[in-house]
Amino acid sequence: MSEIPSDSTFLETSEFLDWQHDDVQRFTDEAVGDARAPVEKARLIFAAVRDRIWYDPYSTDDDPEHYRASYVATASKAYCVPKAVLLTAAARAAGIPARLGFADVRNHLQTPTLRARMGGTDLFVYHGYSELRLNDRWVKATPAFNAELCARFGVPPIDFDGHSDALLHAHDGEGSKHMEYLNDRGWYHDLPFTDIVTELHNRYGPLMQKSAPERDAFSQ
Repeated sequence: MSEIPSDSTFLETSEFLDWQHDDVQRFTDEAVGDARAPVEKARLIFAAVRDRIWYDPYSTDDDPEHYRASYVATASKAYCVPKAVLLTAAARAAGIPARLGFADVRNHLQTPTLRARMGGTDLFVYHGYSELRLNDRWVKATPAFNAELCARFGVPPIDFDGHSDALLHAHDGEGSKHMEYLNDRGWYHDLPFTDIVTELHNRYGPLMQKSAPERDAFSQ
C-alpha cells in the first residue's frame, strides 16, 4: 500500500508552484491583507486570481516559463491551467495545503471563433482547478473565469466560500447548458507540463500557434 502524503507535502515549493518567489509572495500578501483564518485567506486569494488575471484561452503556448506561478502572478491574462497554478501556489504561500487538479470539460457557451480555432470541438482537455485543504477536507475551486467575462456571457461568477467545491456552472443564467464535466484526471503535486502541452498540441495545434483574434468575447 502506498503511503498517504501528509499535508506538509502540499506546502512544498516546486518547479511550477514556486511560491517562495517574491512575485508570488507579493501577490499573496496583497490578496490576503490582514486576514488570518485559513478559510478567509483562501476566499481572498481565490477572488484575486479569478478577477485580477483575466481568462484568455488564446494565451496557451508551450513555454514552461509562462506556466510558473511567479510568471502568472504578474500577468494580465492567462487561461485556466496557469490560473490554477497561481491559486495553488498562493494558497501554499499562505500556509494552506494545496494541489492541482484537472478535468476534461465541454463548454456549451463556446464562441464560434474559439470553436474554429480548436478544430470544431467544444471539448477542453486538462481544464485546471485547485484543491485546497481546509477544515480537514479537500475542496475544489476553479478561478478560471473573471467576473466581467461571466457577466458578458450571462453566467454568475464562481464564488468560493472555503467550505464547498466551487466548480464551473452547469448552466447559465437562462438555464442553458454551460460547462459539462466529462472526466476528472485527478490531483497532482506539481504541474504535469509535458503531458498537458503534448495533448494540447495533438488536439489543438493551431490554437497553440495563433494569437487571439482582434474581436472575440474572450479578448475584448
